Amino acid sequence: MTDIDLSPAPAPRRPLVAALLSLALPGLGQLYAGALDKGLWTFLAFAAVGAPGGVLATLYAPAPAMLPLLAATALATLGIWIWSMRDAWRAAAAQEAPRRAWQVPGLFALLFVLGATALWFGLVDGMNAHLVRSFVTPADSMAPTLLRGDYFFVDLRYNCPLCKGRVARGDVGVFVYPNDRTFYYVKRVLGLPGDRIVLRGRALFVNDERISGAETREADRIIVAEQSGGHGWRAQWTADQPAADAEWTVPPAAVFVLGDNRTDSRDSRSFGFVPLADLVGKARQIWFSKGPAGPRWERSGKTVE
Repeated sequence: MTDIDLSPAPAPRRPLVAALLSLALPGLGQLYAGALDKGLWTFLAFAAVGAPGGVLATLYAPAPAMLPLLAATALATLGIWIWSMRDAWRAAAAQEAPRRAWQVPGLFALLFVLGATALWFGLVDGMNAHLVRSFVTPADSMAPTLLRGDYFFVDLRYNCPLCKGRVARGDVGVFVYPNDRTFYYVKRVLGLPGDRIVLRGRALFVNDERISGAETREADRIIVAEQSGGHGWRAQWTADQPAADAEWTVPPAAVFVLGDNRTDSRDSRSFGFVPLADLVGKARQIWFSKGPAGPRWERSGKTVE
């Protein structure tokens, strides 16, 4: 009687399938090719370089280094992705190994769902909710500091119990719009709880201290230099439009905000004070800018002051 070989017959791993699996999720093609350990390390490397690298570049790097580090992070992430596909292809093509018991389509589908969920909700969504987020300026209300079409990062470690970032006069803050909580606005914080704000023409006073400085004319605009809370910035007014006098006292647990484009901004002069709890982040740096004529490369990397 001859012995019957019940071992699984060699089943070639298809290189194209392996590469496509790694395209869907780095490391998945290595698992398909039988390289379990390499597949897990590839996925971990991809996860560790991508979103965390972007957070380090945007929140901790000096301003001049932010864009180069972001570019390096993007290139490294893309490099791991491409290497994973190439390595999975070569591993699948190099051998005809029997399919192992765990190498079934259902497992790869489950790993894809788990891995994609971990990357999106654990890293990308978590980063956007708690650390840093990108916004775009849709209007000219913060000109000349932020122009229409500026894409900028906002530090979300701000105005919360364990956060280092405390609200200060002069901060460019992002907050929930009081009249429609589905929108975010970006304005400059100029009054803290208890502050007395006085506007006399184009001159701004906070607690009887004038923060407006020299005025210069640029075409049809009046540019006013202002300084407070360690920040220095420029506000602009339309030259032929008179500025009205007004006075406000900021109530507890609220802030007073103004757009830097004082004659074309909806701010605390129109919708009132902003609750401190609605102030969610501080504008940090412009990473891209696009105007009517195309990209404004000279604004990329500019710190928001």
